[in-house]
Amino acid sequence: MFAEVVGGILSGSLALIADAGHMLTDAASIGLALGALHFSSRAPSAERTFGYRRLEILAALINALTLWLIAGWVAFEAYHRVQEVPDVEGGLMLAVGSIGLVVNIAAAWILHGSAEHSVNVEGAFQHVMADLLGSVGVVISGILVWAFGWTLADPIISVVIGGLIVLSTWRLLGKVIHILLEGVPEHIDVYRLCHEMEGVDGVVVIHDIHVWSVAPGYDVLTAHVIVDPEFDVEGIADVRRRLRQIATGDYGINHITIQMETRPEGCTEQDHVDHLHARSSSEYTAFLKFPLMKERKNG
Repeated sequence: MFAEVVGGILSGSLALIADAGHMLTDAASIGLALGALHFSSRAPSAERTFGYRRLEILAALINALTLWLIAGWVAFEAYHRVQEVPDVEGGLMLAVGSIGLVVNIAAAWILHGSAEHSVNVEGAFQHVMADLLGSVGVVISGILVWAFGWTLADPIISVVIGGLIVLSTWRLLGKVIHILLEGVPEHIDVYRLCHEMEGVDGVVVIHDIHVWSVAPGYDVLTAHVIVDPEFDVEGIADVRRRLRQIATGDYGINHITIQMETRPEGCTEQDHVDHLHARSSSEYTAFLKFPLMKERKNG
């Protein structure tokens, strides 16, 4: 990073300075990722019943937004340089950019394996990958300036680097927002989950089901389950055990809360999604006869 700052000033290259600024955020993002991982392992408390697990998501969000700010700054500077193209020392720019490329390849190789299991580490990895692309752009720009004297290549390549930065973080930002909105994890099909749970002997219908991620790798499920009123306490306990086995064993859900009911009266929660409305079974028809669902259907 320091080599690119000095090289960018001496050579007059915006691409080198932009890449150096990006390297600075790389270091910050890796530090942020490490800090979030450290605090996310702390035990839950009365004030934070899920602990600090969501810090990992916030760190990834900060990483993504920081990259977009950098891309905007590069585009702004490049616009001014297109208006008035400065002299650029292509040889020095090429030499320093090549060193940066080697460093970023090594950093990307180190982070690649862990990025598949954590959006937090993926945020740091995306920083490094965007920086690697930036280094490639610097090298190409250096060649064009050094070999052909085309100094306009420097701001143009800088804009390309900024665009690549935005594109590289688009998917990451989408995943982060999906988790913050408590969307269903990608690997879980709620319709299939409800179908399998309702296939358990004694289960009449599943309603008020919620599935979301507190953090990557930590999924949560809550659901209300209406069981056959003829089941005794032992039978209901067996149903609950089998439902937990499905959620944990087949779907990898970590935190499960199941409310067992024999009738829906008194159940004020009405987040039934469209699973119930899509059903045509006799159990669903019977379920609609209860006051709660009658009111919801009429409303």
